Amino acid sequence: MASSVYVAGVGMIPFVKPGANEPYHLMGAEAARRALSDAGVGYDAIQQAFVGYVYGDSTCGQRALYQVGMTGVPIVNVNNNCSTGSTALFLARQAIASGAADCVLALGFEQMKPGALGSVFVDRPSAFEDFDAAADKLIDAPGIPLALRYFGGAGLSHMQKHGTPLSSFAKVRAKASRHAAKNPLALFRKEVTAEDVLNDQVIWPGVMTRLMACPPTCGGAAAVLVSEAFAKKHGLNINVRIAAQAMTTDTPSTFDAGDMMRVVGYDMARAAADKVYEQAGVGPKDIDVVELHDCFAHNELITYEALGLCPEGGAEKFIDDGDNTYGGQFVTNPSGGLLSKGHPLGATGLAQCYELTRQLRGSAEATQVDGAKRALQHNLGLGGACVVTLYERA
Repeated sequence: MASSVYVAGVGMIPFVKPGANEPYHLMGAEAARRALSDAGVGYDAIQQAFVGYVYGDSTCGQRALYQVGMTGVPIVNVNNNCSTGSTALFLARQAIASGAADCVLALGFEQMKPGALGSVFVDRPSAFEDFDAAADKLIDAPGIPLALRYFGGAGLSHMQKHGTPLSSFAKVRAKASRHAAKNPLALFRKEVTAEDVLNDQVIWPGVMTRLMACPPTCGGAAAVLVSEAFAKKHGLNINVRIAAQAMTTDTPSTFDAGDMMRVVGYDMARAAADKVYEQAGVGPKDIDVVELHDCFAHNELITYEALGLCPEGGAEKFIDDGDNTYGGQFVTNPSGGLLSKGHPLGATGLAQCYELTRQLRGSAEATQVDGAKRALQHNLGLGGACVVTLYERA
């Protein structure tokens, strides 16, 4: 990266169930206002904006930001499935690192419907045709909704390879609930035990219960990124720096490896993480806190290994040793993650940024990880894209 990029401000509204939300443009506008207020700048300071959402018509980004101001600046709408928010962040960071801008807003929001995810445009080829074909060859799960089939299949692959018990996924979900109980912005704040998770409604016998899946959610989050020169000129807080960032898409191994873990982005995640570690000159052992894409408990478990937090096949021990929570090697998803905090697709990547920025500032209150100096973010979208971002306390 040519120029250092700092997170000057972050904002997030509480995530809620579909039907309990305000319309998308009001959620987005409020998240943007909170980020601007946190940064200590007005909307007139923003030189470019990148706005992410998955379910919405073109220029919904303008509809949201026009509630905040109409200054004529470029507004770019972004849709990259579940990695949409971090893709907006990626583009905002690039704009500053390249010298094209000095103060950029990344915003994400989503207004979702209840129930499993599905296609909206059913009159044309699906972006998931190749993924469906790969999944059909690898797993026999008739009647299981698309996302559950993909990620449950990935968990099943790990179980078959490494003997991972279903209880490991239940422990991941229970951990998420303990963390979310301390987060006032999380959707689900009730603590559950691993036994509760195992005894919940069975979605896929031997593979998944309902509590192992994240809920459809509505919400918004935003970040203001600035250059060092801009921050110094305006007296802004620059104690959180984006040390490295990488975005990857699928390679032939996604379909050729004959492994559902690869179909859901394991190789994308590993490649992005490796690039980030190399850029920053650090390794997994140097990370203190992680927000990763736990759309299903199964994906959190396999992502431990993809990010190098533990060896391949080592996730069961990693979980049993408590190395994924407070007092262990890494605190993963102190916010409660997608499983408990919720997953409004376009907002998720920026909600992760919100949590990690506060962690490095030392202002995360009840979820604070003591002495956090480096934070890693992983945001995944099938179809596909993966963005990994490393933040450090400046």
